[in-house]
Amino acid sequence: MNYTDLFHETSSALLGNKVRSGLTVLGIVIGIASVIAMLAIGTGAKNSISSSIESLGANLVMVTPGAAHGPGTQVSAGRGSAESLTADDADAIAAGIPQAAAVAPDVTSRKQVVAKGTNTNTSIVGTVPSYTAVRNIDMAEGDFVTDQNVSSLSKVAVIGPTAAADLFPDGSDPVGQTIRISGYQFTIAGETVAKGGTGFNSPDDTIYIPLSTAQRYLTGNDSVSEISVQADSANDMTALQAEITSLLLDRHHISDPTKADFSTLNQADIISSASSITSTLTYLLAAVAGISLVVGGIGIMNMMLTTVTERTREIGLRKAIGAKAADINRQFLVESIMLTFAGGVCGVILGWAIALAVSKLGIVQAQVSIFSVLLAFGVSAAIGIVFGYYPARRASGLNPIEALRYE
Repeated sequence: MNYTDLFHETSSALLGNKVRSGLTVLGIVIGIASVIAMLAIGTGAKNSISSSIESLGANLVMVTPGAAHGPGTQVSAGRGSAESLTADDADAIAAGIPQAAAVAPDVTSRKQVVAKGTNTNTSIVGTVPSYTAVRNIDMAEGDFVTDQNVSSLSKVAVIGPTAAADLFPDGSDPVGQTIRISGYQFTIAGETVAKGGTGFNSPDDTIYIPLSTAQRYLTGNDSVSEISVQADSANDMTALQAEITSLLLDRHHISDPTKADFSTLNQADIISSASSITSTLTYLLAAVAGISLVVGGIGIMNMMLTTVTERTREIGLRKAIGAKAADINRQFLVESIMLTFAGGVCGVILGWAIALAVSKLGIVQAQVSIFSVLLAFGVSAAIGIVFGYYPARRASGLNPIEALRYE
């Protein structure tokens, strides 16, 4: 039997019972589509998390007050309540560590802000001019906090676009207008460019004021919530982190690093950890979705066994007129592979459509990779061979005389 005859016979057999073939293929379609969609959504989520972390700034090492010292020991206060870091620490880092390209201390809190009868609860960040370089903040209008503002304790504010929309819903230009923070009046000096992001730490829903002003009028002390340090390059981040730790331990007169009253976070490590967790969850979801592929494979085996039973007399007739066992085996194996291949094609299309729908709805920017498509076709082909082998062997092993007698 040549390949043309084999294809013709296989197509005729499968199309002879369209409903049964279609229902059998459906299990493979759902399985392949689920795997592709899960991998695409997982990849999109991974990229989204990495982009969100990278949007905080480039090559960052973040120093925060407070640190957990280990099981069974006292845990010091965390960010927002500990007061172990000061602006002098930031100045010491900038002056004493060559790898530090820029240093920006900040004081962060949430306050109720009022403007023209409207109000919103938003993040207030007291900081210095270098914050724009460290955190990749661009100005859409006006100016950011200046050194003059910091030295003179000026009551000026730079507003994010989300906070501006909440406080000035009429769409008026916020620059030059006044707002009240904790009862103090501030004049808006500029508005930042939208960076995207949601939640309590969104840079778009933030108001920036001079660090000295925040310490004097909002917190009442000289401590800072965080010191952001930008390395010259990604290769310097680990060395910079070690240098910062050594310098601050010396400044705080701490000889045992395990008793440090501060913590350092490397941006690259944060991205790596987040990506690792996301990848693990993605593969877990894909594995769960892959269970449906096994179910679909069992469905194909069940259909092929039923087909062998129904076509017993046909098999006997073919063998009686000279068909070899290998020809019968090849025919039923090709039928199984064609079913799974058709399911694979439809599954890829459906999975791509689901990923596209998720992206269009703005849930996450799902990305279908070549790897997932090749994986889908590889798995579908393997299922066709594995679950079609036994029915094909059973068909090829039938005794032609007994097969012809079969009713």
